[in-house]
Amino acid sequence: MTSLINLVRSKFLDAIRSVNPPSRWKILVIDEHAQRLVDSVLKQFDILEENVTQIELISDNREANPGLEAMYILMSTNQNIDRIVKDFSGNQPRYGKAHVFFLDALADDLLQRLFQSPAEPYLATVTELFVNYWPVEAQVFSMKEPGLFFSMYSPPRGESEYAAAKVRLQEDVQFISKMISNVCISLDEYPFIRYFFPSHRSPLGPLTPHASTRPAAAPEPGHRWRTNMARGEQARQYESVEGDHVSKLIALNVQRTLDDYKKSNPKWPKDSPRPRGTLIVTDRSMDCIAPFLHEFTYQAMANDLLPIGEEGTKYRFKFNTADGVEDKTATLNDLDNVWTDVRHMHMREAIDKLMADFNKFLTDNAVFNGEGAASLNDMKDMLANLPQFQEQRDKFSLHLNMAEECMGKFEQEKLPLVANVEQECATGLTAEGKTPKKLVEEMVPLLDSRDISNLNKVRIIALYIMHRGGVPEEDKRRLYQHARLSMPEQDAINALVGLGVALLKGSSSGKMPLKARQDDGDYELSRYMPLLRMVIEDNNNNKLDQSLFPYTKDAPSSLTAATSGSLRSGNSPLRSQTPQQPASSLRSARPGWVNKSAPSQRNLENRQRVIVFVAGGMTYSESRECYKLSNSLNKDVIIGSTHTITPRTFVDDLKVLDLEGRGSKALPNGLPQARGKQQRHPQEYYDTKYYTRDAPPPRPAPQKSLAPPRETSSRPQQLSPADSYNSQYSMQSSGSISPGPGGDKLKKKKGFLKF
Repeated sequence: MTSLINLVRSKFLDAIRSVNPPSRWKILVIDEHAQRLVDSVLKQFDILEENVTQIELISDNREANPGLEAMYILMSTNQNIDRIVKDFSGNQPRYGKAHVFFLDALADDLLQRLFQSPAEPYLATVTELFVNYWPVEAQVFSMKEPGLFFSMYSPPRGESEYAAAKVRLQEDVQFISKMISNVCISLDEYPFIRYFFPSHRSPLGPLTPHASTRPAAAPEPGHRWRTNMARGEQARQYESVEGDHVSKLIALNVQRTLDDYKKSNPKWPKDSPRPRGTLIVTDRSMDCIAPFLHEFTYQAMANDLLPIGEEGTKYRFKFNTADGVEDKTATLNDLDNVWTDVRHMHMREAIDKLMADFNKFLTDNAVFNGEGAASLNDMKDMLANLPQFQEQRDKFSLHLNMAEECMGKFEQEKLPLVANVEQECATGLTAEGKTPKKLVEEMVPLLDSRDISNLNKVRIIALYIMHRGGVPEEDKRRLYQHARLSMPEQDAINALVGLGVALLKGSSSGKMPLKARQDDGDYELSRYMPLLRMVIEDNNNNKLDQSLFPYTKDAPSSLTAATSGSLRSGNSPLRSQTPQQPASSLRSARPGWVNKSAPSQRNLENRQRVIVFVAGGMTYSESRECYKLSNSLNKDVIIGSTHTITPRTFVDDLKVLDLEGRGSKALPNGLPQARGKQQRHPQEYYDTKYYTRDAPPPRPAPQKSLAPPRETSSRPQQLSPADSYNSQYSMQSSGSISPGPGGDKLKKKKGFLKF
């Protein structure tokens, strides 16, 4: 099974281990972006254990160490090339040799600059790692670029700004495509590529067809009709902007990037028994329902209801101990086995499993002679008296607090009633599989209630409008009045137009060809199936409509034409008509985790891959479905996005969508000013994005005076930023360090250099 975290971790460790100076010890030089990326998969101890005696920021004032060899892990920018050249210019080089590892592809002109510089005799290795992306989970990667949501969907603020806004988005599309390509190259995957093509509506945001961005129209001939080929390239270019959807542009750019890499590396990808995978590129506008729904699986519910920061990884809580209350900050990642075991379970199942695992932990360690924990409160009391098992105690304590707080909010915010209305709007069906006849009667009291938060009211109204396919303007105004929404909250709903949602009855937006299906699971408050799951399943069954998800280039030879049983609205399966009990709690009639069998072990190492990229933000429900589909389809399903969203962050971003993000958390000052109608070279984009300031030069030491010293108060000596960083990371060797001999033979390859 592919783990992106382990993959990137091994790439860095292999790079570090490949540098073996005769003196054994080496220095690691790193830039700020590479430092954050390395820190996300490696601990300082892991690095220092590989005979790294010191870690230095390339932007700091670094002391010369000509007796040691240095390895650089850097972004491929002009600024970093200049810094490397500077390290080996002058009378004395800063290091004995340089082993340079770039996170991304290095442009040919930068490569030539490096080889023709004074640093060339000292270069022992120049390698591209292709790991410039964030592996946030084993099967999830992110760009951590929430500001791209506004670049894709914010409408230009004036008629004169369309051309510049489109150019800015095209630059961002190239950046997105390079990150997706890095994922494919690092996985040694040359996939078939499909993309979401919603022909029922025009492109969104800056890609909306406009006179200033459309090529000049071809003169109409005098003939009555002509074939498309005979009409000429000018006419085809004029009409092509009608289909320039953001997912299409991203997919075509990824295809070009991978094709170019293939030309430079004919033996890529390596021969493997693994079948060729598929990359599916879509965007947030494909499913605007999923971000609004209350989810009741552990990870999704916790990120919706609790103050979890840093894209769902940091949670602060209070823990009761025998000595009092402690403030804790927990990291939610794949190193926490309790978290990975329960994060995709329904909350009720997660609590049951936590209690079962906790009681097993007590039995295995013979901590208590009495009975085990029977409730969350029992667990809380017993955890306070387990200081000798601190690590496991902290894990149970963390998830106990999270589960308890989630369940408290579930009751306090009346989520059973809210979620029932949400599910009827999202699926168009009641829990019994019938058309909801009393939806308005159920919804209006919730909008009138002061016990329901305005955020939840925004979510209900947005889902209701999408369920109806738009409502009359007067009905929309009355809904806002019932809910007592502020102007920014109304703006959030109105901004859905920018994502292709029809708000008004009879608007020009065409009908979405994808229709929601219901999940046949055990929980009536979790019936909605994200559209992404339907897309992946139908792609696996060769039923995904090729007009809705065309290929960029070649398609699998075994692919059959889209059949009538695809994603078209008329063929969506319904839930069983058997009546179910009312949803008064989260508990199901039978817990699903008890009888789950282990995933099939056949061909786990050679399973076909499906990589999905959601431009504009992915939800936790979508990432959960990818894990589940990996087991049910026996494939490695990997999901990535520009960023991860929660219902709160999605609504907050919609509030300022028409303001180009001004006032948002991601872009407080809004989108950067568009630079003109000409697209910048990708290298210039990178140089701007990853630019960092160099530390100011150190102050010269004061000269000694012959005059008698004055009486001054003694002050503690302060470390410079560089010294402070080095003192935190450095480890001195007890053995002697001798200078290395002359440089090894330079390992280089024209265009792309493989590790």
